[in-house]
Amino acid sequence: MFCSSCGGAVPDGATFCSVCGRPMPLTAASAPGTSYASAAGAPGQPIGTLAVAPRLFYAGFWLRFVAYLIDAIILTFAECVFALILFFATGLAAVVRSLPGNPTPDEVFTGTVIFAIVMFVVGMIVMIWIYYAWMESSQYQGTLGKMALGLIVTDLQYQPVSFARASGRFFAKFITRLVPLFIGYIMAGFTAKKQALHDMIASCLVLRRI
Repeated sequence: MFCSSCGGAVPDGATFCSVCGRPMPLTAASAPGTSYASAAGAPGQPIGTLAVAPRLFYAGFWLRFVAYLIDAIILTFAECVFALILFFATGLAAVVRSLPGNPTPDEVFTGTVIFAIVMFVVGMIVMIWIYYAWMESSQYQGTLGKMALGLIVTDLQYQPVSFARASGRFFAKFITRLVPLFIGYIMAGFTAKKQALHDMIASCLVLRRI
């Protein structure tokens, strides 16, 4: 068979083009015994002998960036709701009302305020971690932002990832952020399989379905 992207000859059953590196479409014939789930990320849906899964391509930097912006908007809204809940649940609202007109630092940074800040930071890390890890390891294989653009997260064999691997990918982003000038993220624009640094660390791929 031939690669639909570069036209190069590809052996039958190959998972990616040896010329340009793009993933090849999966079919029931080339993957006997598989289901539509293993090819396209929808578990429990058997395919016939002539069914063809959606074509998969490596997702580049800009597609992933737009997906990130969508997720950022969603998570910002969640952060505001969570902060509002903490504001009243921790007694911070009462502390703010009791402050004098020109409070000193000692009056501002009370135990209640520090506790609320710590709770907010820890709560948001846990919330964002669960959002990314659970969504990317679910049947959808991606966050809401990725779903909107037809992106999925897989392992290096183009199979769905586990919650543990998705968690590893999320926490690996802390290492990616340490690289100056966002190079760790920009790597998704020029590496062979369009992997950012955290994708390489977690052995993951981000693919686009069409």
